[in-house]
Amino acid sequence: QVQLVESGGGLVQAGGSLRLSCTASRRTFSAYAAGWFRQAPGKEREFVSAISGSGGSTYYADSVKGRFTISRDNAKNTVYLQMNSLKPEDTAVYYCTSNERGYTGSVSGYYLYWGQGTQVTVSS
Repeated sequence: QVQLVESGGGLVQAGGSLRLSCTASRRTFSAYAAGWFRQAPGKEREFVSAISGSGGSTYYADSVKGRFTISRDNAKNTVYLQMNSLKPEDTAVYYCTSNERGYTGSVSGYYLYWGQGTQVTVSS
């Protein structure tokens, strides 16, 4: 099992930027696919982005394409989500996730490990 810890959330005005980080507890995280989901109060968990273990393939929800960028630094056991041009509808708790099977799709049930989440609030 791998432990994931998110950081970088906070309060930002619409149009601003924020960078989230997810650090894993072990170096084998470099072999795992990883991604980000978000969940607003009263809503279902929503796929945001995913990345292959090598970082060579990335995937984005239509709602964030062109604004968010996922990346990883396997030497640091860390995955990032750079969020630009933030909108109030981006407000949610953002969760880092991973799996050992190379799954990079949008179905949350196929991911094995989850972080505790970090709050992102975008004001208008």
